[in-house]
Amino acid sequence: MTYENGTPHTVESIRQALWENDAEPKGPARTHRAEELVALAETAGDRQLLLDALLDLISAYQFSSESGKTLVPFSRLLRMWDENPGDFSGPALHRLHWRFKWIIYSLTGNPDIPLDAIRRWLPDMERHYRIAGYSLRPVRSAEFYLAQHLGDDALAARLLEEWTGADRDRMSDCLACELNEQGEWHADHADDERALATWAPVLNGEQSCAEQPHLILALSLVPLLRLGRFDEARRNHLRGYRLARGNGSLVPALARHIEFCALTGNEARGLEILAEHAAYLDNDGEPLSRLEILSAAALLLRRLVELGHADRPVPLPGGITVTAEQLLARTREAADGLARRFDERNATDRVGTRVAARMAGTPFTDRLPLGVRGARLAPGSVARPKPAPESAPESTPESAPESAPVAAEAGSEDLAALLAEARRLTLAQHPDARAAWRAVAETAERTGTGLDASASAEVTYHAAVDALDDPDTAVSLFRRAAEQFEAAGDLGEGAAGRARAAYTTAVSGRTEEGLAELDALCGQLRALHADGRATARQLTGALLAAARVRRGTLPSAPDPDAAAEALAEELRAVLRLAEEHRTEDRRMRSRIADTSCLLGGLLAGRGDAPQAAELFARAVELYHEAAAPWFAAEAEARLAELSLALGRPEQAEKAARAALDHGAELLEPLGRAHLHLILAEALAASGQDDNEVAGHALEATHWADEAAGSEALAAWARLVLGGALLRLRRFDEAASVLESALPDLQEHHQEGQVVQARWWLGECLDALGDHRQASEQFLLAADIAKGWDGQRDHAVLAHLAGDALNGAGLNEQAAAAYARAEELWRGLGRPHNAARAVRAQAWLALRDAGRGLPAARDLMATAEQLLTEAVAEPADDDSHAMLRTALAGTYRQTGELLVRGCASEPGDEDDDGTARHAYEEALGYAEKAITVLAPLGETGRHDRTGAQLMAAWLEADLGRNSAADTRARAVLDDYGDEDGSDPDATAERRRAEARALLDYIG
Repeated sequence: MTYENGTPHTVESIRQALWENDAEPKGPARTHRAEELVALAETAGDRQLLLDALLDLISAYQFSSESGKTLVPFSRLLRMWDENPGDFSGPALHRLHWRFKWIIYSLTGNPDIPLDAIRRWLPDMERHYRIAGYSLRPVRSAEFYLAQHLGDDALAARLLEEWTGADRDRMSDCLACELNEQGEWHADHADDERALATWAPVLNGEQSCAEQPHLILALSLVPLLRLGRFDEARRNHLRGYRLARGNGSLVPALARHIEFCALTGNEARGLEILAEHAAYLDNDGEPLSRLEILSAAALLLRRLVELGHADRPVPLPGGITVTAEQLLARTREAADGLARRFDERNATDRVGTRVAARMAGTPFTDRLPLGVRGARLAPGSVARPKPAPESAPESTPESAPESAPVAAEAGSEDLAALLAEARRLTLAQHPDARAAWRAVAETAERTGTGLDASASAEVTYHAAVDALDDPDTAVSLFRRAAEQFEAAGDLGEGAAGRARAAYTTAVSGRTEEGLAELDALCGQLRALHADGRATARQLTGALLAAARVRRGTLPSAPDPDAAAEALAEELRAVLRLAEEHRTEDRRMRSRIADTSCLLGGLLAGRGDAPQAAELFARAVELYHEAAAPWFAAEAEARLAELSLALGRPEQAEKAARAALDHGAELLEPLGRAHLHLILAEALAASGQDDNEVAGHALEATHWADEAAGSEALAAWARLVLGGALLRLRRFDEAASVLESALPDLQEHHQEGQVVQARWWLGECLDALGDHRQASEQFLLAADIAKGWDGQRDHAVLAHLAGDALNGAGLNEQAAAAYARAEELWRGLGRPHNAARAVRAQAWLALRDAGRGLPAARDLMATAEQLLTEAVAEPADDDSHAMLRTALAGTYRQTGELLVRGCASEPGDEDDDGTARHAYEEALGYAEKAITVLAPLGETGRHDRTGAQLMAAWLEADLGRNSAADTRARAVLDDYGDEDGSDPDATAERRRAEARALLDYIG
């Protein structure tokens, strides 16, 4: 007998080890242990034990990345069958034939197995199935798989009919797995609608198994993209990747998710998935699965190289890092070589053709937001033009006379027309004005046409605006433009140009120098304005520029509050001046709006949100009056933000929608993200459609991810998105989003947001049946909340953790969590909540063999006492009703607990009358529930009739059919002939139960 760690191995200990290993997660550790146990079983001299160990090893191989190794242990099992069929009991015989199917797939997926050898296994499989009396449905399925792999479509189509037409029996694959292959056949032949219809029972949750819907979710991605159903594809990616992640038996599904990312503009996420599963690129345990991930990786890496990320580092196992371009060469060569081996074995080009088509795939869209956290491909995003009010004190010279629109197409040689169009757009304050002036400059240079002094000054001025990324160049150009304006006799425009140069100097790091120059120019412009040689717009532009610079100096001022108040007065003076000259120029309305925005921002920063909101609302009106709605976008965005903070979600929604309508394309990604997030929060706060909330939150995550340094905003957007998806009961999507949000929430946000994310994530996981992971999230959130002043959240989370631990079967831990919740609820003066926690402990005690019914009854008595005392205390009507309902519920649960604690029913081997006594006592508790609910009238009707029906069933079980009949008819009379308008249909359910009881007692 073999020894390990000094302990002898017996048949019993090896068998125990087999059971324990079978419960372990699928993966290399389980597979390695299964190999060890086969070796131990060989030395034990027990053929039945060896048979079981070999079957366990085949399962371990099959549900890992090493399914190609199943042939050796399976061949050995067949030899054992041939030598002595009697060794195979019923379950072992079933397991042997079940694994026969796996062998065909494993052989097909290995190019080193000759095709003739695979074909020889198929008749052998059919022979074994016929002898055992099984349906040939799995045989036809295996034959179909081989024909499909070889590209023999005519044969595959015939076999598909024979397969689906054969009888199902215990040897048939589960329906979910069969639908997987059938739908894949239709998708491979471009019949995407039929494929999705075939997969619908799995995608809708009607059918599932250990590997479904994992595989079908992945298979559905490209068909959905081809049909333009992008939102469904996004959902299936989020649902499916979470299920497949890290699972070695689902490498083909992982490959589909990588392919999806490459085809939807999500190359960064695809690269993360690839890096996490890069070990499968070199794993030769399952060649066909390896080919899937190699070809998907080659597609992704090709896209990265095409997008200019050839040097992007990709981490590989073993601490190795290569560039995307280097890994592309490796994966493409490996995929081509492996595909060639299959085609040489198969004597067809089917595999190579499919692999080449996948690697050459082109995106269906360059942008499909996913909502989950992902690395950015580039250090920055493409710059978008930004409206003038927040980026510049004066962006449009006004020396040009008003002119009518003149058509001038791009590339036109008509310089006069181009100049007129540029001036028209400038006077209209249109964002396209800058491009129009570039066209003027380029055409003048190309044609050698000279411009007059004013036009030359305007061209130079706008060249300076275009050069703002290089402040020194911009300052030089602004000053040259000023000189040109002055040479043309326009002193006001010259001074305004110098003011713009001074402002650029100030905001580029030389604040004192620029501000001193600005103040001097403001004095100069005041004098020019008094003499009629400068306009009010030129003067207020310089004054506003100086105010902007001063605002930036407030934090470093000796007395920031006094400086802020002085600046506010300065801005109010600018407003008065601008209002005095409002009618001089339509653009003066924009100037008043600009000043209102600056003052509003200042007041908002000082805590005067209501006044700030009024100023931004006024600015919005003025921008629209000036026929410049694109400038209104930022004011509308600020108004939306302030309205949300002031608890005015409807006003926030209106302003955010307007901002997106008027200027989304002009905003930088971060601003756009902020707007979508404000809109999502406003919609959520006013209880509107969560589908729209999720849509805007999803957009917010996308635009935040586009911007550098926006992790905090992106995390908040994901939190809002996760909450909306949870409310929509899209639990798997919500879980993926919330999991991805947590790292940045923990780094950039307060504890409250982290607790909320873990709370919602726990609810999602609980709804998905992952109770253990749900309990971890609730407990982590509770651990944070225990340090807060208010303990309500702590109590709720402790109770939720108890529920999840209970669902996971962790009774001891669940009891501890419920006890913690009980203590917290008592401290908060919430007896009905504390009673719920005590009742939960009672049910756990009933399941505990060491405590049982006596301990459970004591706990129920504790809950009863808590509520009885609370009912006796003075309370408002609503609280009183709630407490009475809770007490009635405790009575009912006590009765149910007594019945559950019985080993039998009255009359069924109840020799000592224990069961009858328990049922009589339970009936007494039901009567108590009815009595305590009676004073509540209509409010307690549903609870009262529920207790009445409980009493009726107990009467029936005790053989008192007349009393049961009376109680059931009383329930029917209580509801009468109501039309079923009860929103939760409780009345109809009560009536149905009463009728069922009457039928039962005859």
